[in-house]
Amino acid sequence: MLAKLEFIDLSDNELHGRLPVILLYNCTKLRYVDLSTNLFTGHIPSQLGYHLPLLTNLLLYSNQLIGGIPESLTNTRLLEEIDIENNSFSGVLPSKILMQMSSLRRLHLSYNNFSGDDRNSNLVPFFDAISNLTHLEELELASNLLGGELPASIGLLGVNLSEIDLGYNLIQGTIPPNLSKLVNLKWLDLSNNLLHGSIPSELLLLPNLLRVWLSDNSFSGEIPSPPARCQIGLLDLSKNNLSGPIPSAFGNLTQLRQLKLSENQLNGTIPLSLGSTKLELLDLSYNRLTGAIPAEVASLNSLLLYFNLSHNLLEGQLPTELGQMNKVGEIDLSTNKFSGEIPESLGGCVVVELLNLSHNNLQGQIPQSIGNLLSIKTLDLSFNHLSGPITYSLQHCSSLTILDLSFNNFSGALPEGGIFNLLTSDRIKGNHFCAVLPGHGIPSCHSKRTSLMHSRRGLILLVGIVSVSAFLATVICGTVYMIMRKRSSKRHKGDDASKNLSMSITSGFPRITYRELVEATEGFEKSRLVGSGSFGKVYRGVLGDGTAVAIKVLQLQSGNSTRSFKRECEVLKNIRHRNLMRIITACSLPDFKALVLPFMANGSLESHLYPKGEPSSRLSLAERVNICSDVAEGLAYLHHHSPAMVVHCDLKPSNILLNDDMTALVSDFGIAKLVMTVEGSAETAAATANSTANILCGSIGYVAPEYGYGRSASTKGDVYSFGILVLEMVTGKRPTDDMFGEGVSLQRWVRKEYRSKMETVVDAPLTREVSDQSLEVRKMWETALVELLELGLVCALENPDNRPTMLGAADDLDRLKKYLAGDATATFTSSIGLSSASVGASSSDYW
Repeated sequence: MLAKLEFIDLSDNELHGRLPVILLYNCTKLRYVDLSTNLFTGHIPSQLGYHLPLLTNLLLYSNQLIGGIPESLTNTRLLEEIDIENNSFSGVLPSKILMQMSSLRRLHLSYNNFSGDDRNSNLVPFFDAISNLTHLEELELASNLLGGELPASIGLLGVNLSEIDLGYNLIQGTIPPNLSKLVNLKWLDLSNNLLHGSIPSELLLLPNLLRVWLSDNSFSGEIPSPPARCQIGLLDLSKNNLSGPIPSAFGNLTQLRQLKLSENQLNGTIPLSLGSTKLELLDLSYNRLTGAIPAEVASLNSLLLYFNLSHNLLEGQLPTELGQMNKVGEIDLSTNKFSGEIPESLGGCVVVELLNLSHNNLQGQIPQSIGNLLSIKTLDLSFNHLSGPITYSLQHCSSLTILDLSFNNFSGALPEGGIFNLLTSDRIKGNHFCAVLPGHGIPSCHSKRTSLMHSRRGLILLVGIVSVSAFLATVICGTVYMIMRKRSSKRHKGDDASKNLSMSITSGFPRITYRELVEATEGFEKSRLVGSGSFGKVYRGVLGDGTAVAIKVLQLQSGNSTRSFKRECEVLKNIRHRNLMRIITACSLPDFKALVLPFMANGSLESHLYPKGEPSSRLSLAERVNICSDVAEGLAYLHHHSPAMVVHCDLKPSNILLNDDMTALVSDFGIAKLVMTVEGSAETAAATANSTANILCGSIGYVAPEYGYGRSASTKGDVYSFGILVLEMVTGKRPTDDMFGEGVSLQRWVRKEYRSKMETVVDAPLTREVSDQSLEVRKMWETALVELLELGLVCALENPDNRPTMLGAADDLDRLKKYLAGDATATFTSSIGLSSASVGASSSDYW
């Protein structure tokens, strides 16, 4: 049995000890080995390569392994992927070994202790060696001890190279101009090194470059002006010695989402053109920028993460357009020369959590609208010239935990309750407050009131105030009662309004704290655990408002987990469809990352197809067709209608969840491929191949065969997985079952068996269900089963060019649903191109 084994996946199982080499030695046909995210120790066995001649993928990341790459791996001529990151490997980079691995596509050595040649001063031998690897696509060497300079041979790494990660090393010198020859490069990370010199303008001419990290170096000179065709979505040049103005050409970059230029010596004004971008993050802090904030930039309502202009020389009034930033999480304008009043419009920044206006020359009172910032946690107004009483509207900000009012000209009584009960003396000093109750180290307000309250005039004034207040309270209560009554009646008339409200709240992605997640899961209690996978665990939780949620907590021992979290957030925030899992919110800390998703009471499709303790599934034919249709609709949206094309890459029953009414939702986008398309264009599947890292995507049994031959992830790969899923829904058999015979897949077994005697391949509960129906209904259902099998077979064809699109599959399933519902006009001869039966045809020949 072991001699026939081609795949081994023992990842994320807390295995320990040395690598199980005896097992591997007996698997001469083994191609894929994944022992990642465990606790293995020791060396990679020196003889490993001699016993696995067909090995293509070796994944050992996130263990405790030491030593280096054994020379025997040179015998594995088919090896495409080595991922040993996040271990304790050491020594000089294995140049001579790597240069013989001509099929290598992905080399991941990050988070180890590798060094360069000649006492870590020479990287030439390594880059000369891997320049022969013409298929290389990903090179990750981050967080090692690499010293020396980048040689000119880095430009010879081949046209297939899409990712270079050399961050957090000791690399010196300048960026070689030859780097511009890597025309398919998408990711470049040279951050946290010792590089200097200017940033080559040729770098920004690379046609496919999407993300660039050059932060924490010693680059100097001006920032080169990017061309209009530049596709960069993230540019991080922070913490360098760059000078000169910010290029106005950044405003022409339609894909730019994150721009980080902080901690440099940039001067001049903020370009107006930045206001025409779709930036989600803008950080220009700690520079020497002058002038005012352009209204065009202040009105950037695409900002999501933070807007940071702090520690510059900016001046003028705060523009009222800042209130249009209704999605941004943080605004920091501190340590500048801003003057005038705080604009009332800032109350429009409804999801902001941090607002820092300290160390400026602001005047006037705190606007009442600040009380609308219900998500705010930190408000710093210190070191300004603000005056007048403190607005009581701040008591509405229940999330506020840090309030700094120090060194202004505030006066009057310090309010009580809420955040004001938490204020310390250092947060209010330098003002003219008085206290209603003793505390805070400030004078009491009581002495000033005594003489007035005991006088006849004070008594008359008090009676008048009480009378007017009572009258107003009566009017207000009556008005509120009428409003609430009207709202209540509207709610009973339908749920549309509540649905719209729910959608608006969800689309704003409300923040959630780690403490709230702990409380929701009772400390991540084991009884709350509802599932686990290679990237983490899923808990059932109940939020403070009673909402049941699923909390997906990622394990962070692996660099892949962090990438998975970022990728899943990126995918989920861009998609909206009834058959795709939506995100409620997320929690991201340095040592903790979690997604909060709606809780699906009916669990996964896996649990219904293979229920524990029961021999087989109880899903009816109609439910199976509806689920297949839902999945097809969700995938069709991802492939053809979403803002950015998405390839799911891991479609299987455990990643399909069922809500209360058994509607299917495609979930788990941890390894999904988000295709960044040019705005206004419609990219084809060819663009998908160029958009992502070329890796073996998905789970065993559902992976498209072309992925095993090195083809990139594509929409046709999802179609293949969907075809396997449809066959599994009809047959009740997993594609990994060993009952089909050697070398026989699920689809080949179905194709061979069902035309002679269809009942041999149909799931037993479906066979019984069909047999229990009347003759007329039985014929109709038998026809439907034929159509499902044909659809599954054509979607799972070996040649991807012969598979249909998900739009075609979704159309056919929609017709099949109508047919089963009694629509006599529905037919099945169209999009898939099958010679399928029409509605009235008899399927007795198949049964």
